[in-house]
Amino acid sequence: MRKITITTLVLFFVIANCVAQQEKGIIGYDNWLDTWTEFQPSKQDYEEPTEILSGTISKDTKLVKRNTYLLVGDVFVTNNATLTIEPGTVIMGDFNSKGSLVISKGSKLLAEGRQTDPIIFTSNRSVKKPGDWGGIFILGDAPLNTYGNESSINFGLKPKSFMDIVYGGEDPEGNSGILKYVRIEFAGNRSKDHGNMSGLTLAGVGSDTTLYNVMVSYCEGHSYNVLGGNLILVKMISFRSNQNDFNFNYGAQCNLVNSLAIRSPYVSSPDGSRALYMSSYDFKEDADPTKAFTNINAENLTLVNVSNDLESDINVGLVQEAIYVGNDVAFVSDRSVISGFSPAVILDEDIKLNDTNLRKIEFIRTYFNNCNGNIFRDGYTNNDDLESWYGSRAFNNVYSKGPDTETFIASNHKKYPDFRLRINRIIASNDYDEDDDD
Repeated sequence: MRKITITTLVLFFVIANCVAQQEKGIIGYDNWLDTWTEFQPSKQDYEEPTEILSGTISKDTKLVKRNTYLLVGDVFVTNNATLTIEPGTVIMGDFNSKGSLVISKGSKLLAEGRQTDPIIFTSNRSVKKPGDWGGIFILGDAPLNTYGNESSINFGLKPKSFMDIVYGGEDPEGNSGILKYVRIEFAGNRSKDHGNMSGLTLAGVGSDTTLYNVMVSYCEGHSYNVLGGNLILVKMISFRSNQNDFNFNYGAQCNLVNSLAIRSPYVSSPDGSRALYMSSYDFKEDADPTKAFTNINAENLTLVNVSNDLESDINVGLVQEAIYVGNDVAFVSDRSVISGFSPAVILDEDIKLNDTNLRKIEFIRTYFNNCNGNIFRDGYTNNDDLESWYGSRAFNNVYSKGPDTETFIASNHKKYPDFRLRINRIIASNDYDEDDDD
């Protein structure tokens, strides 16, 4: 009996060690994309709207599942009010008025869906397309790196008061509410003078805000636009965004954990779009050098470009880099997967390749798969120095060439694809805290 017990324990530790070595990309013992996501949202039918949301919400308000809501024009939640949304509620952005939802500074959005009953923001058109409506803006009072403590969003929104579109402050732990098990579909309307809105804009949002299991799909702008603030983003999904999947700027301090970006070369913006785009400012003279520059810690990301013919799409220029790192940005990628890009990473041309700068930009235990080149500096075709640096054993990066069908567990599944990494038929997983339904 003792011999059997010892043998069992040894076998357990061997298996556990093998699994631990595969903890790259999105992780979980189960496919956490199941049940609450939707990868074919244009095929979904919802009930006709029964209630209209418009103008200003200045007192605590609750949206209930039994109603379907139509978001007409620019809707502002102001006066420190809280907008609560029941699990399973559907809110439709109006196409004609380009409906948008703005949670002004001091107010909160409590949108806490369930894995089996997500909250859905979508288009009200029968034939839905990217850019049908505006998007969701959450404005907080966490720090920015611009001069002064505040800025404002400029997308042609029409508030009653200018203060309704102001964000930023001095509270890095600010609480703007909860987004959990939420889908945002077909957003990203193009404003006349300010470009496309994003599916979810997080401007000056603090760390006590809960952001967990959010999916943005078919957005004409960025899926997630993070402007300053101090955030923890867990299990975020961006699917077929026209612009950047995750866009960071203005001194954003962010941990992006166990999250997924699925790009398509056939819907990307001609102006350029990446899975991750990180900048500290639009113009350096606008940034206060005494304040923190953008700092992004990315752990267990999967960034994948899904192409029908990757080599051909690269040759005709449809495929870009997965990650763009701007000047004065600190970035760490740990245990992530970057698959099917050209190249994997580009560093801004103003980043000088010296020890100080390269220690701020780390790729650790990262799995580079099927990329046309790995890490380059913008405007330079010779990347020998970067290959030598990041190819060091100290970083423990892995380089591979393999199709999606062999790299991921079930990337071709139409309803619930599984983009967890499969290496030697061992599923990437660990004991990460799974939160099925609370």
